[in-house]
Amino acid sequence: MSTPKQASLFSLTVIVAALGYFVDIYDLLIFGIIRIPSLKELGLTADAITTEGEWILSAQMTGLLLGGILWGVLGDRKGRVKVLFGSILIYSIANICNGFVQNIPQYVIIRFFAGIGLAGELGAGITLVAELLPKEKRGIGTSLVAGFGVLGAAIAFLIKETFHWRTCYFIGGGLGILLLLLRISVLESGMYHQMSKSNVQKGNLFMLFSNKERFTKYLKSIFIGLPTWFVIGILITFSNEFGKHFGIREDIDPGKSIMYAYIGLAIGDISIGLVSQWLKSRKKALYLFYALTIISIVLFFAIQWNGSAAGMYMLCFLLGFSIGFWAIFVTVGAEQFGTNLRATAATTVPNFVRGLLPLIIFIFKEIRELNNVGYVNGAIITAAIVMIVSTVSVITLPETFHKDLNYEEV
Repeated sequence: MSTPKQASLFSLTVIVAALGYFVDIYDLLIFGIIRIPSLKELGLTADAITTEGEWILSAQMTGLLLGGILWGVLGDRKGRVKVLFGSILIYSIANICNGFVQNIPQYVIIRFFAGIGLAGELGAGITLVAELLPKEKRGIGTSLVAGFGVLGAAIAFLIKETFHWRTCYFIGGGLGILLLLLRISVLESGMYHQMSKSNVQKGNLFMLFSNKERFTKYLKSIFIGLPTWFVIGILITFSNEFGKHFGIREDIDPGKSIMYAYIGLAIGDISIGLVSQWLKSRKKALYLFYALTIISIVLFFAIQWNGSAAGMYMLCFLLGFSIGFWAIFVTVGAEQFGTNLRATAATTVPNFVRGLLPLIIFIFKEIRELNNVGYVNGAIITAAIVMIVSTVSVITLPETFHKDLNYEEV
């Protein structure tokens, strides 16, 4: 098989992928940032804001899980670029519709469809960048994409501070439509073009389950990303609830917590790319950031920096930096599989992680409601379960730093 033409680190494809992930993160997290003001305006009590907020977030994450399957299969059958067009169109329209919601059922349904649309952006973008860049640079390239992209959370918070929550949704949808225009100039992967001419099965999801070795790699690829969404989906999104249990008298703004966490995550994503390059290993870089994640979680529960809101935001930043392995995690998922299954794997893997958040929330709720456990101890036990599963998975996954991606699964 001939070697396809490779792109530079700062090619248009990499730049547009970074901008795409920026918009993706904005739209993915905007609900968490404006959850309280939007639900309060819809007439919910403080308790209902927490319970209904968990329900709406779970609906969005379920949409991500189903959308991950849809876009992953289409990415290998129809091309990476077509998926980027389709997914962004759906989540842009959904976010515009979100600006008109009048009740919780509408909110749930629209966030579900937003989740379906949002599922395609990251996996297809990372797959495209990984296939276009030389193997020596793809880790840095995907880290740059994620590092810039996650800053969308910070911008979302700043916009929330300036505009009404409905306008925040309109802005997110508008940014998506503008991004569609930039997508027009993005070229398809050469590896995909080569593979599309062959008779090999493309985007067959069942191939991931029909072979024991492939299935095991697939499961482990999912499990290594669980700490990221445990931290974001529970510790950060519901930081106001933890603040109350920690005895912090000041009100904690979950939107500000998300902003600080994602600033840290952006720095972490770029840092792990450089660390992985320096160590010439994806796994060693992940070990380092897993250790930082465990330390940050311990600090989150052990100290509260004089019980102040500023201390909580500082901890959110530390947590965000420590889980800044999202780009490498998705890159590892893409590198585990051949070209005819790569988009399917790279798109479903991160969205299964996001889609597993409702299960993690369910486990957290069940544990905290046991006798004498409570909210904080329930979160600690849940964190321990997540970290054990993830650590075992990364230890037993194959190293992919030097792996040639120009091959097909049979």
